[in-house]
Amino acid sequence: MLEKLTVAEKIAMLHQSQPAVPRLGLAAFHTGCEALHGAAWLGRATVFPQAVGLGATWDRALLTAVAEAAATEVRAYRHDPPEGTEPASLNVWSPVVNPLRDPRWGRNEEGYSEDPLATAELAIAYCTGLRGRHPDVWRTAPVLKHFLAYNVETGRDVVDVTVPERVLYEYELPVFLEPLRAGVVAGVMPAYNLVNGVPNHVHPLLGRALRAARPGVVICSDAQAPSNLVTSQRYFATHAESHAAALRAGVDSYTDNGPDPAPTIERFTEALARGLITEADIDAAVGRLLALRASTGEFDPARDPYAGTRRDVIACEAHNRLAARAARSAMVLLRNEGGALPLRDASVAVIGPLGGRVLRDWYSGTLPYAVTIEAALRDRLGPDRVTAAEGVDLVRLVAADGRHVHAAPDGSLSLAEGPGAVFAHQDWGTSVQCPSPVHTLRCLDHGYLTAGDDGVLSVTAATPDGWTVRELWRLEHSLRNDASGRYVSASLIADADAPDLGLRLERVADGPAEAAAAARAADRAIVVLGNDPHINGRETVDRDGLALPADQERLLRAVVAANPDTVLVLVSSYPYAIDWAAAHVPAILWTAHAGQEQGNAVADTLLGANNPGGRLPQTWYGAGTELPAPLDHDVIGSGWTYQYHRGTPLFPFGHGLSYTTFGYGPLTVCREDDGWLAAVTVTNTGDVPGDEVVQVYATPHDWPVRAPARRLVAFERVTLEPGETSELRLPIPSWVLSYWHEGRLNGPAGPVTFTVSASESTSKATSKSTSTTTV
Repeated sequence: MLEKLTVAEKIAMLHQSQPAVPRLGLAAFHTGCEALHGAAWLGRATVFPQAVGLGATWDRALLTAVAEAAATEVRAYRHDPPEGTEPASLNVWSPVVNPLRDPRWGRNEEGYSEDPLATAELAIAYCTGLRGRHPDVWRTAPVLKHFLAYNVETGRDVVDVTVPERVLYEYELPVFLEPLRAGVVAGVMPAYNLVNGVPNHVHPLLGRALRAARPGVVICSDAQAPSNLVTSQRYFATHAESHAAALRAGVDSYTDNGPDPAPTIERFTEALARGLITEADIDAAVGRLLALRASTGEFDPARDPYAGTRRDVIACEAHNRLAARAARSAMVLLRNEGGALPLRDASVAVIGPLGGRVLRDWYSGTLPYAVTIEAALRDRLGPDRVTAAEGVDLVRLVAADGRHVHAAPDGSLSLAEGPGAVFAHQDWGTSVQCPSPVHTLRCLDHGYLTAGDDGVLSVTAATPDGWTVRELWRLEHSLRNDASGRYVSASLIADADAPDLGLRLERVADGPAEAAAAARAADRAIVVLGNDPHINGRETVDRDGLALPADQERLLRAVVAANPDTVLVLVSSYPYAIDWAAAHVPAILWTAHAGQEQGNAVADTLLGANNPGGRLPQTWYGAGTELPAPLDHDVIGSGWTYQYHRGTPLFPFGHGLSYTTFGYGPLTVCREDDGWLAAVTVTNTGDVPGDEVVQVYATPHDWPVRAPARRLVAFERVTLEPGETSELRLPIPSWVLSYWHEGRLNGPAGPVTFTVSASESTSKATSKSTSTTTV
């Protein structure tokens, strides 16, 4: 088909939105559909736990099943879209495989693990589900994001990240190369940043590494990144030069200028005319794009086994059950002193801003339903045994002249005499982008206080979840909109340069005091804290530290003082430095935002119907830990991640407790052609069924370079009944113990001590034995 296209038609195909070519029977096509933890941006869909929550399951089979469900729903939106909507693209931009080096990264929720082996293995599992098992036709065509060394949102399009060669080859590259070599990846998306002085969209590693691993891989640009080569990065003088360089480097598809292909067409036409590229360069890119389309059965629908997929599979009962299984599997029990969990016969007070809410993130689909923690506990314990207190202050907004903000039935606002509308006030803390705290104000009778595109205030927002979050406010002598940076004027429009109105908060109810009273009146208090994925830690916004927002920390301490029998449930996209809680709260449970079944999963875990089997996919550092600078990507030299960090973490990588206990037999490791094979038995030595994540670590002894203290080399999640023993055989690939030295990647060398345990820190593996062998 390629030879039948004109040059102009081929150039047009380089843009994300490819036009139809009726004379050849080619339909219009666009790259890009999100499926990070379920089909996203299409409408109603099954919402699974965030990617970091899927990472916490350490369960390859589960990730494959989740991806199969997500891809099936994408197929439904392709073949049977709702009336008036465009069919979905079968080119899905998922998963994100950047290792979670820095827990302050705004997009921490999108990755799987800080460890390259865990990330690569889980990515292969997820891509296997997205690709499907048909030998010829792919269910969807997955694209890995974001190549290369992408862990910073602050100035992400201009930052130049220095990555030592050893870190590049041992830490950054394997997460991309291993899924490519597994044959389950259709494409890779470069990141916005520069690496070692070169923008990723023209980096020689696109060809030298990615295409070497999989010659036909499609390189698909990130949004507006091709133009950034000239505008923000100023790496090239003209767009014709930049686009030509990107094409020669290997970029095939250009996500630029939204759906408008005209600028891209103009730039490539000029580049061809100036001799900056050849028609052969264009043919190579278009050929790969056509092959991607062909792989999904587009050109031969009669042979497409997925073409009959209809919308009745979207959020179907089977997918809902899978969402429940995934949410339960992602629960991580961080602390459980004195058997505080599971909860016994008790009345409970559910306290905190997240107890009665289920939150989406930027890459979520529209929830088909949502079960909150509060609702799930009421369902199980009975409504008379569950009380709730949000624990936030209630306030009114009052101007300097004494008038209050009033809300009309339609959500519009006005200033008038007399008591005004009452708002629930929430402090969400600070970020790199906003060093002063940001706040939300939710009108009890309406929605969130928001500023429209024109700055006009209303209380019509259901939740703060736009790309630009207009529901965030700063308290700087007066109310100031975070999105626009403008103060509220007397006309209740966020359009003032100075705080002339003097709009301030007037407290009418003390949230922590009411929460403490609720805690005292119940047998047990369950405090649910964490983040909103659209605030202070998300795409474009990095965190400036690891602490809980100050108001949440104060709330927790007030509740514990009122009722020491408190359980802390953290629902968050990233780790927190919860040192005080780790010392004073008997039980702590963590989950990522877990989707539609979040409440059921948490309630079942608290009550013992679900034995938590999740394990931390990244290190939780303590408050006193001095983390390297965000742009310091020298994982080895700077002591990032469990492999090279020499301090004592608050909770180590791989940590997670259970309601049962496990014991291990001797570990044996023998050499194989391409690595090793570890063998070990694990037994449930307790009295309830449970899941163990068996983790094999290696410590090299005679490397000529600094070796990691411990490195994960194999893992497996296994379910065991009381007294049951499983004999596990765990392959250890040689690449995981290869090291970079003297300009090349060297195979494993010297004696290596292998340890099997339940976390990277043996001393933290409470009630779980370990076994060690040296080969």
